[in-house]
Amino acid sequence: MWLLRLAWALAVLGVTASSSPSPGPGPGPTVPPPDKASIFADLSPAELRAVRTFLMSRPELGLSPSRGGPLAKNTLFMVELLPPKKQLALRYLDQGGPRPRRQARAVVFFGGQAEPNITEFAVGPLPRPSSYRPLRFKGGRTVPFTARPMTQLEYELLHRTLAEAMEPLYRLLRDSTGFWYHNCSRRCLTFSDIAPRGLAPGERRSWLVLQRFVEGFFLHPVGLEVLVDHRDPDPRRWAVQRLWYNGQYFSSPQELAESYERGTLAVARLAEPPYRQLFSSYEPRGSFATGTPTEVHGAKVCEPQGRRYRLRGNRLEYGGWSLAFRLRSSAGLQLFDLRFNGERLAYEVSVQEAIAFYGGHTPAAMQTKYMDAGWGMGSVTYELARGIDCPEAATYLDAHHLYDADGPVRFSRAICVFELPTGVPLRRHFDSNFQGGFHFYAGLEGQALVLRTTSTVYNYDYIWDFLLYPNGVMEAKVHATGFIHATFYTPQGRRYGSRVHSHVLGNLHTHLVHYKVDLDIAGTGNSFETMDVRFENISNPWSPGAR
Repeated sequence: MWLLRLAWALAVLGVTASSSPSPGPGPGPTVPPPDKASIFADLSPAELRAVRTFLMSRPELGLSPSRGGPLAKNTLFMVELLPPKKQLALRYLDQGGPRPRRQARAVVFFGGQAEPNITEFAVGPLPRPSSYRPLRFKGGRTVPFTARPMTQLEYELLHRTLAEAMEPLYRLLRDSTGFWYHNCSRRCLTFSDIAPRGLAPGERRSWLVLQRFVEGFFLHPVGLEVLVDHRDPDPRRWAVQRLWYNGQYFSSPQELAESYERGTLAVARLAEPPYRQLFSSYEPRGSFATGTPTEVHGAKVCEPQGRRYRLRGNRLEYGGWSLAFRLRSSAGLQLFDLRFNGERLAYEVSVQEAIAFYGGHTPAAMQTKYMDAGWGMGSVTYELARGIDCPEAATYLDAHHLYDADGPVRFSRAICVFELPTGVPLRRHFDSNFQGGFHFYAGLEGQALVLRTTSTVYNYDYIWDFLLYPNGVMEAKVHATGFIHATFYTPQGRRYGSRVHSHVLGNLHTHLVHYKVDLDIAGTGNSFETMDVRFENISNPWSPGAR
């Protein structure tokens, strides 16, 4: 989508979860058995490397490094934990059964063969993998190669294609924006791509929105959108199919350039962006009318007598709560084996998908329907800032992702855990005597434990929270921040959004966030249903004639 770390203890846990210690020459200290929650722990860097090394060594797969080279090759795109099947996990957790074998889920792009496709594999056993098998979708079908997520390599090739295509538009872009695309140094244009990439299965055509490359470039469209067909594995066959400029469509860059040279083009001339105080900057500026102090610290979270929660690897405990968690590269936070006072309430609660549907007048805006798991929503978990993203007193954990890379990449402070005063009593009662006094007052301070991560999917920053309350309530929450997905303002665009700056339209859109909730209330044989309330008109039994 828009240019869309568990702690060292977790990394160690990922290894010990699947390997037993080697006996030393002497009796030595007794090594405690791994925590049962570790069957759900993310893969450690060593495990990620072991999976990659094993698959790269298989001659029948013919894998090449991800970075560099052509698109028409076989590459390992992503590796993450393949959680054990629920039946096997419960047998181990509840009945003393054998520990499930630890496996990885590997996604391979087969682009260098007669029928390119995307195939997922189960690889194991870890930590020393020796076999793999395909994970088949319903009906045995594979995912078409044209439906693959974008990679850094494809973006680089797309940039080269666009730079070449924009050469005829140098004068138009320079004169109207003060920036250009090819052979630029400081005054460069960039682009953001949208999805879906086409109107029918098998297509791979992307609308690219050109923007000034300044801070907050998402809010600096220049009025030009370009449709590039990049379906062919050979980028030399990629081509610009259409262009949209300031409300008009053109079939080629040359046609648009000629219209400008003839003086028949409605040119959108943009003001020079200021060197400082750029409206899209995150630099704090301005003042409040009340004059209340803003240069001093606001309220802070503190732990006056220490932490009231416990982290043991990927097991989190707080009051009556106990759960296992992981941060999967594909979709984000995933909780397992949620218990309250020892009783399991849910086997799994996890983020699955975030979708955004847009409307607009420009072709990119009207085409935009983002499904963020396809943009690596769980792998863009960048470092959390102390005191801003999470309190200073929070516990911070690292994560490791192998996503569009030739090895595991460490993301520092990707997760934080902290206890938060809710500001509202958990419960309270003032027992009045109705004579100006009271019999008693009772109340409990409101607190919750927060497990948090973020996903920066190009312009959007999602803040993902799971909150645990001491009364047995769990809450899932998501906050959307970052920059809006904006397009170039035209009068016709007012039907589909709000004008938020001189040449910027904030497009109307809606967000859908999907969670998986596998409740296990009083066992696995429970069911879920919804009930409607309906008005019932009956005779009043203590007042005849009344209804």
